[in-house]
Amino acid sequence: MRLNWALYGSLSCTLMVVLICGAFAFRLTKTPSATQSATFNVDASSQSARVMPDNLFGIFFEEINHAGAGGLWAELVSNRGFEAGGKNTPSIFDPWVKIGNDSNILVSTDRISTLERNEVALKMEVLCDNDDNSNPCPSQGVGVYNPGFWGMNIEDGQVYNVVLYILSVDSIDLSVSLTSSDGSQNLAQHTIEADEQEFSSWTRIEFELESSGTNSNSRLQITTSKCGTIWLDQVSVMPSDTFMGHGFRKDLASMLADIKPRFLRFPGGSYSQGRRLANAFRWKSTVGSWEQRPGHFNDVWNYWTDDGLGFFEFLQLAEDLGALPVWVIHNGISLNDQINPSSLPSFVEDVLDGIEFARGDPESTWGSVRTEMGHPNPFELKFISIGNQECGNKNYKANYLKFYTAIKAAYPDMKVVTNCDGSNGQLDHPADLYDVHVYTSASDMFSKSQLFDKTSRNGPKAFVSEYAVTGNDAGKGTLVAALAEAGFLMGLERNSDILEMASCAPLFVNNNDRRFNPDAIVFNSSMQFGTPSYWMQQFFKYSNSATYHPSTIQASNYPSLLASAFTWEDTDSNRKYLKLKIVNYGSKVVSLKMSISGLETKISSGGLKTILTSSKLSDENSFEEPNKVVPVIANISRAGETMSVAIAPYSLTSFDLLLESQDLRIFID
Repeated sequence: MRLNWALYGSLSCTLMVVLICGAFAFRLTKTPSATQSATFNVDASSQSARVMPDNLFGIFFEEINHAGAGGLWAELVSNRGFEAGGKNTPSIFDPWVKIGNDSNILVSTDRISTLERNEVALKMEVLCDNDDNSNPCPSQGVGVYNPGFWGMNIEDGQVYNVVLYILSVDSIDLSVSLTSSDGSQNLAQHTIEADEQEFSSWTRIEFELESSGTNSNSRLQITTSKCGTIWLDQVSVMPSDTFMGHGFRKDLASMLADIKPRFLRFPGGSYSQGRRLANAFRWKSTVGSWEQRPGHFNDVWNYWTDDGLGFFEFLQLAEDLGALPVWVIHNGISLNDQINPSSLPSFVEDVLDGIEFARGDPESTWGSVRTEMGHPNPFELKFISIGNQECGNKNYKANYLKFYTAIKAAYPDMKVVTNCDGSNGQLDHPADLYDVHVYTSASDMFSKSQLFDKTSRNGPKAFVSEYAVTGNDAGKGTLVAALAEAGFLMGLERNSDILEMASCAPLFVNNNDRRFNPDAIVFNSSMQFGTPSYWMQQFFKYSNSATYHPSTIQASNYPSLLASAFTWEDTDSNRKYLKLKIVNYGSKVVSLKMSISGLETKISSGGLKTILTSSKLSDENSFEEPNKVVPVIANISRAGETMSVAIAPYSLTSFDLLLESQDLRIFID
């Protein structure tokens, strides 16, 4: 099967991959018991139209499930600075593992590093020597290895940038290699040789390794066969080929780009708060050179992060995706403790410094730090969310007002988000947006398409920063969860006059560390796939800035249908489309009569029909079947202002109809 998208613009470039699923068809394994008649009427007149927000749908990143460390951030070495065991030495240095036994090498941590904020280094006391017949080293040498995050994915012909710091008064002969998990397959190797005293002060070494093979379960190995004492610190291996050259794992970041998010909310969630204040995300500790970042223990999700994915990188990622950053700040309240109110001014000042880092002139105090990191132009930071889910805390509103007042005084254009839900009544404090989180069952999520129907049209706008179907029917990402979420998002489109932004949660999960189910994107060291909810979001990526048209869908005694309609423009091809979406959350095939009135331009005779469905509501994607539940695309040969179509049971269907007299050259053969 082959699809020719000539002259169709960028509408479905992402979805081309789904055609591997086979010819377009309803993929139900049993014949539906009945057919339901329904009508779908769209008022496409300009008088009733409304433009939806520019930033309606985006993404929310939280450091959970090893989403960043061992995921989106492409660093291959875990605990690269040996700081994960704490400042008191000797300490554990997991996941580093000693190569050799106590008769030929001793390995420990030592507070000797030259890096001010990273005092801990690794000490290797090599007792064997190949020039000493009484205690020769093993044939493979002795040293340490690092397996990365459940194995390093090393690919044939790819180049990897290696950095490490070395200290030794002895002569050294070190081999730095990328090998298979048992060390038997050598994929790339570099030798570091030095005379006595040459590395008597800490020396930064940088080189490239080009792999001669592929192994998705590799490790970094540092070995020697020469007696002496060597200290190592800040050992890094990064693929040279990353997304936009900015350090993000290319396959994962590309999946984000494919859903065209208009905002990026970061760094959490609960991760931004920390269970304890001492372990909260502190932006100042995550900027500057990566070697100087101390890292911190993610005590909410129970793992170490070296903060290579820091404040600057989040801002850079948003820019690379064409999205606006939404910074969730720490407001002095963690999950299990909080600051004394007398300390709040320093937290407020810290946030103002962060805004200056993002937006300040290159000559400003913090803008100059950003400039030194290679980005003299300001980032487009326009949204600040004051905390996460703390509205019920007795100190939240008092803290909030101090942050709000200071931010607005310095940056009047900044949009400030409160944690307090304003959908059911007027807020008692000023805000530009209010945050709403929706985690519920599939059936309840579908019914929440009406969540904002009765919300006041005056006051702050809603921001659904986290939504997900959870519980038994969610599994690890099921079809039914995706369909319920699609219905919910159609309700958000309908209420987008008072709903400004929405994003799902969580975004990523490393399959080796599932802390929360379900998630949009699943990955391991070498593979990735989207869950049905990820593919569902493909149906909404053109809603941003689109022109919404009111519509009605009616079916007697069948409350399982929801629909939406809007026109959008492909800026690459300057073509306009009318997009019709229908979710059928019931077990019947729907015989649907669609009628479009008020159009000021004609519908071309062609178009595309895209459907997301599967044989079972519980169907999920997996590494074995990554495309079990993905959109399937077909041509529409006869499109017009009236159409009769069949809508599959338990499905999400969209029709993209080309407007005006533009050629639509699409064919499947």
